Amino acid sequence: MTEFDWQAKKLAAQCPELAVGATHEALLHTINALFAPLNLSFEKVLELGGWHHLGGVVNLNMQPIASNLRLWAETESGGEIETLLDKCSEQILFATKISGTTLYFTASTGDKPQDFLQIEVEVLQEVLDRPLSDPDFLPDSVEEFLEPVDYPHLEPEPVGKPHYRFRRLQAMAEVFADQNFHSRHVQNLLRFMQDWQTSSAGHNDAVFCQHWVMVLQAYQGSDKAEHYNIKPTTTFAEKVADFPENHGLSGAEMAKALHSFDRKVGYPFAWYFLMLNRKGVPTTVAEAVLRDQMEAYAYLPARDLKILREWEQRSYNV
Repeated sequence: MTEFDWQAKKLAAQCPELAVGATHEALLHTINALFAPLNLSFEKVLELGGWHHLGGVVNLNMQPIASNLRLWAETESGGEIETLLDKCSEQILFATKISGTTLYFTASTGDKPQDFLQIEVEVLQEVLDRPLSDPDFLPDSVEEFLEPVDYPHLEPEPVGKPHYRFRRLQAMAEVFADQNFHSRHVQNLLRFMQDWQTSSAGHNDAVFCQHWVMVLQAYQGSDKAEHYNIKPTTTFAEKVADFPENHGLSGAEMAKALHSFDRKVGYPFAWYFLMLNRKGVPTTVAEAVLRDQMEAYAYLPARDLKILREWEQRSYNV
């Protein structure tokens, strides 16, 4: 177990004890206090919410009946959906769901864009989801009972207090090294990182892990070990709408629009990386910029123009 792992274990133990705040400053302070001996300083760079999973069962007074809806349903039914429906009709019961938000904290550990640590902490809140009994809904199986389609849902009224749960800490350089380099997605991903390092963004004061996180999806490989699929995700939260190319800009006007966009995002050549990530910047912007370069408008640094021309020859996205 590495020193990082030891500190992560301590963080996992402390997370449930911390009060959830609007800005999560107490959590960030705890993280940095734990990792200060390792000369690491983390920043909270992104919150990804809107996901949920099954919760438990409560009665009309919001008193808990069971903490695990699936286990409760399987136990009460004995495998028979009719038995379960009869029990649900005997009293007013509600299913809950766990509403979640993932907080991403990052700390740079080296010069390459993938040289950083990433901590994920979940904010979990149990809320009301739906009544367990509805005369207009008769599921054919326990599975349909658990995951009903077109079922009336309630306002997500809080059942319990929100709390933190440590998800994981990953050294991104190790996650990248573990990838299947024969995969087209991985090749594109490595090209994305190389483009950053070579571009004006990589030669600027911008730190990659302050502007991008890696959303990880775990899977079990043929070696039975846990591996991860990687999805780069920008920390730029604002919606990119009606990009100036749609107005037919070119030349000096296009240069001004691109520079303004880059400043808003926080680093040079940002429009290119958001285009690769399909975050609101259409490829027609790159095509318009390349046309401008053919007409002797030299508003791109040479290193960025080289990358853009390579993209023109062999386009990709991540």
